[in-house]
Amino acid sequence: MPLQIPDPNPNPEKKMEIEHSEVSINGLNLHIAQIGKDELGTVVFLHGFPEIWYSWRHQMIAVAEAGYKAIAPDWRGYGLSDQPQDPENAAWEHLISDILGILDALSIPKVFLVAKDFGALPAYLFALTYPDRTCGIVCIGIPYPMSLNFDSLPEGFYIKRWQEIGRAEADFGRFDVKRVVRTIYILFSKSEIPIAPEGKEIIDLADSSAPLPEWFTEQDLSQYASLYEKNGFAYPLEMPYRALLKGGNLPDAKIQAPVLLIQGEKDYVFKFPGVYEVIKGGIMQKYVSNLEISYMPEGNHFAQEQLPDQVNQLIIGFLKGHQVNSQG
Repeated sequence: MPLQIPDPNPNPEKKMEIEHSEVSINGLNLHIAQIGKDELGTVVFLHGFPEIWYSWRHQMIAVAEAGYKAIAPDWRGYGLSDQPQDPENAAWEHLISDILGILDALSIPKVFLVAKDFGALPAYLFALTYPDRTCGIVCIGIPYPMSLNFDSLPEGFYIKRWQEIGRAEADFGRFDVKRVVRTIYILFSKSEIPIAPEGKEIIDLADSSAPLPEWFTEQDLSQYASLYEKNGFAYPLEMPYRALLKGGNLPDAKIQAPVLLIQGEKDYVFKFPGVYEVIKGGIMQKYVSNLEISYMPEGNHFAQEQLPDQVNQLIIGFLKGHQVNSQG
């Protein structure tokens, strides 16, 4: 039975609508949103935190109108997907297996992967593990390879805080889900790395009167909050934040598939240790033989929502430029 979810882009004259369903993968029911026909290929969108499938709503419609099938799952433990019984055992290989399971369940031989935030890691790893199933990769803001050594950042750095078992749970637990998602969106939209001073928690860094980004509506916020109500933050705190402690650095191996990196220059992740050097210093080119990098001077951590038309144009240009690879 199709899941009843409000359409993010109501338009009675449009020809296609985003549809919702579940697939049983690795013992879990995973929610997937999809739209379009695979006339030119299939594109799977992989979200980050604090996101869900909905963060790709603009891109899904655009690539579908360009002739592709767009699929956006909620990762396990996120949105409407089932939460694993043992979230503390979250591992990157589970996500790679889930991607493969979705492709097999839907009889898709080969895909383009579009990813951002922590979704980029399983995208790159999938391409390394299953090169014959990968047409190409578009990543927003996360280069390859990426070292995740945060020793030089202070104790109040948000990832360090959220890796501490119980601390984020207590921080988030003071507020309802909507307030937590609101605050994280506000903080992550800025160009500065979120760092809390001693005596303050991360959610204290933006009070309830702080305005939402102009491109993110109260309706958008309600959509995110309603879908986080199902599972809360138990698994998202494990994946990606605590899973990074168990491994998350990308391997020293070359990616054969073509890659487009879309880098917002106002994305705070651009200031993480080593990221600038990997992108600007030519390191990424040594590991990705077929690489394109597009810089967005005003782009922030949520470029695909902030500047959807620009991102859509870049993605579709990349897809069209690699059509031969979409035939499996």
